[in-house]
Amino acid sequence: MTLSLLHVHPATGTVAALTATGGVAVGGYVHHVWRGVGACATQGRVTHPWYPDGVRRALERGEDARGALARQVDADKGASLRQCLVMDARGRSALHSGADNLATVASCCYPGVAAAGNLLASAKVVEALAHAFVDTCCTNADAVRQGATPEYRDDYEATLLEGLIDALEVALAEGGDVRGTRSAALRIESFTQAPIDLRVDWCEGDIAGELRALARRVRAPAFADFLASLPRR
Repeated sequence: MTLSLLHVHPATGTVAALTATGGVAVGGYVHHVWRGVGACATQGRVTHPWYPDGVRRALERGEDARGALARQVDADKGASLRQCLVMDARGRSALHSGADNLATVASCCYPGVAAAGNLLASAKVVEALAHAFVDTCCTNADAVRQGATPEYRDDYEATLLEGLIDALEVALAEGGDVRGTRSAALRIESFTQAPIDLRVDWCEGDIAGELRALARRVRAPAFADFLASLPRR
């Protein structure tokens, strides 16, 4: 019962994920990102915490998103309860949405960016999330929505953190999780900076605003200098 977005930039290896839900502490359970490898969001009526391990191993062996996901689903007797979104290092996505997930179940997938959710206020939520992200990051957003390869803005990685939060805000305006959105998280991994991992584990007010406040603290000079001093590999 969750909303997620995955992003991979094939040329740089940068990977990002954003997740929001009506439950507590979504960042500890749903999204997993691996720079230069890909990403996975495991959610649904019952999340499967072991999917990411198998997905990562398959992606590291060179399997595409479809093959990596199929291995997990085929071995899972409870697959009808799962929703899992996978993206490989080339920005190709694959989705499994089991029949026993609770409506509304929806997805929206383009090269390098994909969104999926269940127990949503409407199918427009995932479309709004993916479209807002593409609009923020790409100079050819309309073409991407037709399946074209994204052309990223020159400063897109510098503003990726804020772009993820902006996209979440748009999705929440469409209704988000039908129960209300109470926790949210994002993670960015690249080869040019230390990982950024932000989590709001419970919020009964403006959850996008809470994430944005954390982002401002990350951008503050003292913490930004600390991140810049960390080893990059």
